[in-house]
Amino acid sequence: MTLNRLLCLLLLFGLTAACGRENENAAATPSFYAAENPAALSDWGMLAVKGGALRISYGVTVYDLATPLFSDYALKLRTVWIPGGAPAAYDAKDVFDFPIGTVITKTFYYPLTENEERNKVSAGKDHQIIDSALVLDGLRLIETRILVRRADGWDALPYVWNEEQTEATLKRTGAVLPLTLRRNDGREEMFGYLVPNANECTGCHATDATAKAIEPIGLKARYLNKPSSFAPGFNQLDHWLAKGLLTGAIAAPAPRNAVWTDKAEPLAARARAYLDINCSHCHNPRGAADTSGLNLEPDAEGPALGICKTPIAAGGGTGGRAYGIVPGRPNLSITLFRMETTDPGAMMPELGRAVTHEEGVKLIAEWIAAMDGACG
Repeated sequence: MTLNRLLCLLLLFGLTAACGRENENAAATPSFYAAENPAALSDWGMLAVKGGALRISYGVTVYDLATPLFSDYALKLRTVWIPGGAPAAYDAKDVFDFPIGTVITKTFYYPLTENEERNKVSAGKDHQIIDSALVLDGLRLIETRILVRRADGWDALPYVWNEEQTEATLKRTGAVLPLTLRRNDGREEMFGYLVPNANECTGCHATDATAKAIEPIGLKARYLNKPSSFAPGFNQLDHWLAKGLLTGAIAAPAPRNAVWTDKAEPLAARARAYLDINCSHCHNPRGAADTSGLNLEPDAEGPALGICKTPIAAGGGTGGRAYGIVPGRPNLSITLFRMETTDPGAMMPELGRAVTHEEGVKLIAEWIAAMDGACG
């Protein structure tokens, strides 16, 4: 570690400690439940609504991803808490190894339209966290998902927020919430927002089809390696090191995914980052979709990436198209069709969306259109 980096980390540690002492609006005391599944989200002590804001408890760390998973335009507040003791172990490729007792939360929320009807929401940018709080004026909390690391592995628990926006309750059977989405151009679209049941969480989080154990998806170096949104001037991985959340040698340069919306980054890097976070938890050599032969991890290439690859099984999921990706011809590519459609039998991802991510579709279409070559 260089002297400059060490000094930066020491400075960040001091600033972090000071901020913690000044956090008078902390939600509660974080708790780990080794076996019990509390009925109320607030019992975990990670988050709580107080004074018109969703407040984050002292010791709970907010984080974000360079390129996040698309979930029907919902915005997300992500946190991680590790009980005192061992930090997570750094891994350059896979999910960090978190100790027993770790609790991860992801809260999904939307801005309301100007009339503030509870079922009318809009696409928008993430709201700023100020003094460890998300101000709820003009927002609707939808759900908070918890991943908790227990002795026998990770468990996933979905909590749904009440109409009063005061508490979220455990809903192991999931829920479907009728909403109307207003897109940025003013178009409105009715859809059913799906809160997955505890079993459906396995569909994405069991990234190894043989082991079938669930694990976090976004807590990998390539997703977290970015300028910190919550400790300005620092890299997010350095922030975690300074706070004692992470241990291990981070070789420079650490793996890094592009920000999919940053047009200063190469088009291919942006497209691959988007496919990685949205698709590779299933489409990898060990994942639930391993029989498809499609690999959308960052190092995949050629037919494994879908270029001039014929599908394993034909049918409605192909949209009548012959190849996964046809260079220069997005309108002939199965990948784009499956991103565009909202047919439950054909769309990808299979879970987590009910509407088309038009901006994501545009990105992948531009990437395919820029490819050279042809399929035989």
